[in-house]
Amino acid sequence: MKIALLCLAMGLICGRLLSASPNRPNFLVILTDDQRADTIRALGNRHIHTPHLDRLVRAGTSFREAHIMGSPQHGAVCQPSRAMLMSGRSVFRVREDLRDIDTWPEQLRKAGYRTFMAGKWHNGEASARRVFPEAGAVFLGGMTDQFKAVVTDIRSGALTNRRTETNFTAQVFADAGLEFLRRQTNGEPFCLYVAFTTPHDPRSAPPEFLRRYSAEKLPLPSNFLPRHPFDNGELEIRDEKLLPWPRTPDAVRRELAEYYASVTATDHQIGRLLSELDRLGLTEQTVVVVAGDNGLAVGSHGLLGKQNLYEHSTRVPLLVSGPGIAGNRRSDELCYLADLAPTLCGLANLPAPRDSEGLDLGPVLRAERGAQGRESLFTIYRSGQRAVRDGRWKLIEYPGTGRRQLFDLQRDPAERIDLSETLRGRRELARLDSLLRNEQERWADPLRRGDRTTH
Repeated sequence: MKIALLCLAMGLICGRLLSASPNRPNFLVILTDDQRADTIRALGNRHIHTPHLDRLVRAGTSFREAHIMGSPQHGAVCQPSRAMLMSGRSVFRVREDLRDIDTWPEQLRKAGYRTFMAGKWHNGEASARRVFPEAGAVFLGGMTDQFKAVVTDIRSGALTNRRTETNFTAQVFADAGLEFLRRQTNGEPFCLYVAFTTPHDPRSAPPEFLRRYSAEKLPLPSNFLPRHPFDNGELEIRDEKLLPWPRTPDAVRRELAEYYASVTATDHQIGRLLSELDRLGLTEQTVVVVAGDNGLAVGSHGLLGKQNLYEHSTRVPLLVSGPGIAGNRRSDELCYLADLAPTLCGLANLPAPRDSEGLDLGPVLRAERGAQGRESLFTIYRSGQRAVRDGRWKLIEYPGTGRRQLFDLQRDPAERIDLSETLRGRRELARLDSLLRNEQERWADPLRRGDRTTH
């Protein structure tokens, strides 16, 4: 009898220790696909409808200078980006298949969290089964018809129930997430990761969302161009062939209308997840993160895709809300998407994943005095593009061509005026060139030993 009572008492104590609390919150982490950072109404885009993302902007902290690091090997920028998000490792030190690499969901699960994922996993079947042994409606790939996605479930680390879904992908993935949330009744902390395939093309949102946008009423991007001014080494990739050259205003407006409709359709599904947290009384105990895996051009600089280092393609949305996080706050601190790995673990009072190089943004989220992000950002695309920026100035270099671009992001955030040949620009170039070389060394760039052509 005494032993039974002792076991019961220990069970109650353990249950309290594992239950969601400010020191061990629940997590809802949402990742969108190809979403530009400037596609949230509450952050300044009055031409788009995003009521649920707007709610999160008001509820938490919005990072306006969150970036990806880039892609070292191919045009599928989201693949290394997602690996860096999961691990906190940098672009040249992460494996895209995440083999033998620790991740933040595994850290949470080892600490007693129930973890579950739904949606896109572009880092290989083996890592999906390891990182999320329980999952529903998983799409193992890069892009898909948004109404014919082949998905599978994962149960106890094994794939099961492979099928083709004919509903809109964002609804399918949200449905799987909702089913998981409705099972969270025992008070144990949980982590739900939902990765949408939208607004990535093909941008075929449901009709009710397409009807909300009239292409002829949408303004073009302020940095719209019919053609990119020079060959950046990646003008023949698939993304850039979605429209003919030169880009016309009407064609780009049609792309924007479909793109915005897809963002709004995704926002609607995010709203369903948030409403379920409300209904279950879990909102106050849950950290909600919405991030994008990379940006997109959609007509900016004459480009359509993400295979470039302009801000529209490397900057991503990043919204964080929940217990202890400053509300209705915009942060201009520089950070990487990979910084989420140590940040999420830190919010649960857990160590970062092994060999993480990320920066814990917890102090920024709590608005602590003196809290800072990164001093500079280094971004890359394959062997042909390198960039470095600080809070104001940005240098893009195209190794092997001798071409450079210099932008004053404070006065020219759309990167329309190249200052590399001006007197002021030449002074900044010397400083940024040194910073670029230091960053290449720091992040183990294989081009750092003189494989760059400069002038």
